[in-house]
Amino acid sequence: MDRDQDRIDTFSRRAFVVGGIQGLLLTTLVGRLGWLQISQSQRYRMLAENNRINVKLVAPPRGLIIDRMGKLLAINDQNFRLVIIPEQTAKLDDTLRRLQKHIDLSEKDIERLKKQSKKNTPFFPLEVRENLDWETVSRIEVNLPDLPGVAIDVGEVRSYPMAQATAHILGYVGAVSKGEDNIDPLLKMPGFKIGKTGLEKTYDLELRGKAGTSEVEVNVVGREVRELRRTSPSAGKTLQLTIDAELQAFTQARLLEQRSASAVVMDARSGELYALSSSPSFNPNEFAKGIPADLWEQLLADPGLPLNNKAVGGSYPPGSTFKMITALAGLEAGIINENTVVFCPGHYQLGNARFHCWKRGGHGTVNVVRALAESCDTYFYKMAVDLGINRISEMARRFGLGQRLDVELPEERAGLMPTTQWKRQTMADKVWHPGESIVCSIGQGYVQATPLQLAVMTARLVNGGYAVKPWLTGYVGDVPTHDQPWEKIGVKSKHLELIMKGMDRVVNYPGGTALGSRITDEGMGMGGKTGTSQVKRITADERARGVKQEDLPWKFRHHGLFVGYAPVDNPRYVCAVVVEHGGGGSAVAAPIARDLLLQAQKLNPRSRGLRPVSKNEQPAESFPPRKPKNLSGEG
Repeated sequence: MDRDQDRIDTFSRRAFVVGGIQGLLLTTLVGRLGWLQISQSQRYRMLAENNRINVKLVAPPRGLIIDRMGKLLAINDQNFRLVIIPEQTAKLDDTLRRLQKHIDLSEKDIERLKKQSKKNTPFFPLEVRENLDWETVSRIEVNLPDLPGVAIDVGEVRSYPMAQATAHILGYVGAVSKGEDNIDPLLKMPGFKIGKTGLEKTYDLELRGKAGTSEVEVNVVGREVRELRRTSPSAGKTLQLTIDAELQAFTQARLLEQRSASAVVMDARSGELYALSSSPSFNPNEFAKGIPADLWEQLLADPGLPLNNKAVGGSYPPGSTFKMITALAGLEAGIINENTVVFCPGHYQLGNARFHCWKRGGHGTVNVVRALAESCDTYFYKMAVDLGINRISEMARRFGLGQRLDVELPEERAGLMPTTQWKRQTMADKVWHPGESIVCSIGQGYVQATPLQLAVMTARLVNGGYAVKPWLTGYVGDVPTHDQPWEKIGVKSKHLELIMKGMDRVVNYPGGTALGSRITDEGMGMGGKTGTSQVKRITADERARGVKQEDLPWKFRHHGLFVGYAPVDNPRYVCAVVVEHGGGGSAVAAPIARDLLLQAQKLNPRSRGLRPVSKNEQPAESFPPRKPKNLSGEG
């Protein structure tokens, strides 16, 4: 009896303990549920909602680029893309094989798509091909019932109507590379493209626009069910250029006659760039669509360097086009004046070294005007010894040489204008020698300049001595990008007049090195300066054997240069032309410059389209008209 009672008591105690534990667990569970339901309800409601609704970015249309007249230079074409959703196919390989009947689809393409399908979720669309023509789209659309999972998607692709003529100015767009995907979520979108070179790169943020959003309902596995809400994207801003598309096309076509050349046409007063060309060029549309590897290798191997913008990034010895700077430095320093004469026997002797003039028999007695007109080297050799390189360099910098001009193209280079300090800091031989000043005085040696710098130099020489700077973009959207008056350089007007007198005679007087290229149209005459920069020196032995420039391989021939302005009586337009390995400037560069300046005057881009902010242009009274010159004598 007692034993039974003990068993009952033991059972009761155990039951009580178990019941207590169960009650405690139940209380804990109820408390936890209450905490989740009441205290954390808002948080979990939000999480649940987020799991139900996905927010996607919608890519904005890229901003347009137009010329000064509003002509379209960069647009967005409709891009038809062929996609396939693996989940919707019974067997991906079978569907891809069926597609081969309708489009060119290689075995390599099929393997690529199959590998991508294994990496991605089954409902993620795979891009089979983009930039489909309408005929292909129609053929696929008709056969869609037999192609499960296949669809046509419509997007945009960047297009350049003038292609090669504007390639170096506009640049091109390409896929986002590793390291370029910053905090902007747009850059992480599949297929999104950004500016890689040229103005596309400089103004990428403005042209890119702002993404829109699309809220879509998705099921438990993340598949889209329906779109709930859409916020439209904001298109990128329109970029208007100072470029005249017609003059740009004419310039590019003219340069195509040479193996490698570049040219700049600019407004001497406002700084507007009307044409900026580099040849050979490339087709930027190939890059926007994805350039084939063999074409990329072909462009890299071309000795004409079609991918380089030589107009702003090509550095060349300026040759005799630099003589105006040396002459102006001598005039400002008082080393020479308009009556200073030098006898040129065909060379200049400095100690044991002899520096030859280009004219073997010499020019005889010349003053500064005739020295410029006939490009007498000896006159500048003697002046350079008295001047020294530092004073020449200081004058060159005032006229835009040896420094970046901050034009909006990222490919711009600074060139080089040496000084004694520069040599001490960069060369093993720390001492500057007089012979080096002699060589630099005629634009050889260490001196390097870009065609853009030579155009700016010419503009500052002929516009009354204003430090004009070049610019390409007039407006981004409706906002003017240029609003700055030009400062005076601080050189005497009479000295500038003397330099221009020499440049006038280069083209328009007997004995001038570019007389054969003068413009005969009334009121449109030009002035200028020829230049030849040495690439490889012909030795005395080679000369004795009759070796001439045209006998050398192309890459060893001299560069031909010309800088000019028009009209000669009241300068408005300036240009610079460089023909790589083309020989003398009078033979190849001067005729091109003549054609460009004549065409610029006929088109008169300054009177058409874009107008710069009024403060940018110096008043007309700063540019007094000059009296017409007589072709018959020295005057």
